[in-house]
Amino acid sequence: MDARFTPEQDEIRRTLRELLRKRCGPVELRAALDTPAGHDPALWTALAEQLGLPGLALPEAYGGVGCSVTELALACEETGRVLAPSPLLATAVLAAPLLLALGTDAQRAGLLPRIASGALTAALAVPGRVLTTALALTGHDPHGTWAGGGRAGGVQARRADGGWRLYGEAGQVLDGHSAGLLLVAAHTGGFARSRVLLFLVRADADGLTRTRQTALDATRPQARVQLRDVEAELLGSEGDDVPAALARLGDTAAVCLAAEAVGAADRVLERTVEYVGQREQFGRPVGSFQAVKHRLADAYVQVQAARSAAYYAAWAATHEETAGGLALAQALEALRGAAAEGIQLHGGIGFTWEHDTQLYFKRAAGDELLFGPVHRLRARAADAAHVFEEAGR
Repeated sequence: MDARFTPEQDEIRRTLRELLRKRCGPVELRAALDTPAGHDPALWTALAEQLGLPGLALPEAYGGVGCSVTELALACEETGRVLAPSPLLATAVLAAPLLLALGTDAQRAGLLPRIASGALTAALAVPGRVLTTALALTGHDPHGTWAGGGRAGGVQARRADGGWRLYGEAGQVLDGHSAGLLLVAAHTGGFARSRVLLFLVRADADGLTRTRQTALDATRPQARVQLRDVEAELLGSEGDDVPAALARLGDTAAVCLAAEAVGAADRVLERTVEYVGQREQFGRPVGSFQAVKHRLADAYVQVQAARSAAYYAAWAATHEETAGGLALAQALEALRGAAAEGIQLHGGIGFTWEHDTQLYFKRAAGDELLFGPVHRLRARAADAAHVFEEAGR
């Protein structure tokens, strides 16, 4: 394993950090959160036109850059540093890989170039609060019972007039209120032969209602999606194993989320170190006290360990190995610890709305609610590796 980044990878990081420094400061971040979309469309256009970020991991045949998950993870690390509110996670990390993996030739040709150019955003909609289960991060359900259907709730699909109609509801859909295209997981086939399929739903479809929800982490907009006899197009074919495809996507998503959390943890730790070097108590900087040094040193070690885990998971993903879940657990733990230290060492101002430190703490807590918690991520990784089975022999 070569742990060094290529010049191209270093350039992606440098260029993206510079653009975000100019276009996504604290003032711009808060202004974006107050918009109906929850993100700045102008920033998204700049990320697409100047860096090709939406299509970074898409093949060149569809207008993408043709990079791997490693480059996408590095981009997520930089957006995580500034908590950039953008459709990157929902569109490029969750939706686009499913379109690439399951879509027909016509669907790929019609949708992926628009996603790569930034003209189209997309969102993955799964019923209820089971996104982490659907992605097989905290449990594995090969039959897709998490999708509900019928009296179990969720979304049900039925044939009608040569097409498909959807009925049901999905909650906690990342960027679901603003996405131009929804990928909806729905049950079909009745009780005895039920299965989960993915369907494409246009943003302007009749019977579709999308409502932005108040979320703990305002930088991660979520929506409730309600479908009332909505016309939909089947993604791929009826023979596709959608739960398996989502499980494969889960590791890639975990890698990107881990890198994103590492970027956020690194930045909040940097800001805390800067602050304790300026704030004085008893005639000397707070950062000069040994107890404060020890706390920051512990946080630094935790962040660096999480960064190593995230980079290894990105490398593993390109070599058909899985380490995303463990890397995500370590990264979320590091972010939570760094943000908590930031709030404590900033004093009373650290938890006020006017200060940005609380946004990082909410990102840590919000991501654990969506994709964790940490102990379940680790338990799932242990089960997948048969750790306890080996120990019991």
